[in-house]
Amino acid sequence: MYSVKDILDEKGYDVFTIDPDASVYEALKKMAGQNVGALLVVKGDQVIGVFSERDYARKIILMGKSSKDSKVGDLLSERIFYVKPTTKTIECMQLMTDHKVRHLPVLDEGKLVGIVSIGDIVNKIIQDQTKTIQQLGDYILGKTLP
Repeated sequence: MYSVKDILDEKGYDVFTIDPDASVYEALKKMAGQNVGALLVVKGDQVIGVFSERDYARKIILMGKSSKDSKVGDLLSERIFYVKPTTKTIECMQLMTDHKVRHLPVLDEGKLVGIVSIGDIVNKIIQDQTKTIQQLGDYILGKTLP
């Protein structure tokens, strides 16, 4: 079974952040430039929330607000659930499902070292299941063929 470390080793440890006083427009430009769907909102070295495309759609567009006049800190999701590099992908999936979150910051000894998304987790679980199926197939074929 794969861990968060396996995901980060493959995708990288880059973490994209934004200040809570930044405009939503700045956040959207940064997300587009980095090709990510969320940014960790950081004040000093403290993660205070997550700002995602979903937050933008639900809290700006649908509320008729302006992205240039709205601050990230006013719209971020403050419910943050952290994982460690040793956390297994299935545990991440359970945490995300139970709490309806799509991004998990990764802390190693209290230090922010990465972030994983629901897409990262699903992809790794599919890889794990594909590997298991292949091993089972190899085992069955090895046992039944001369």
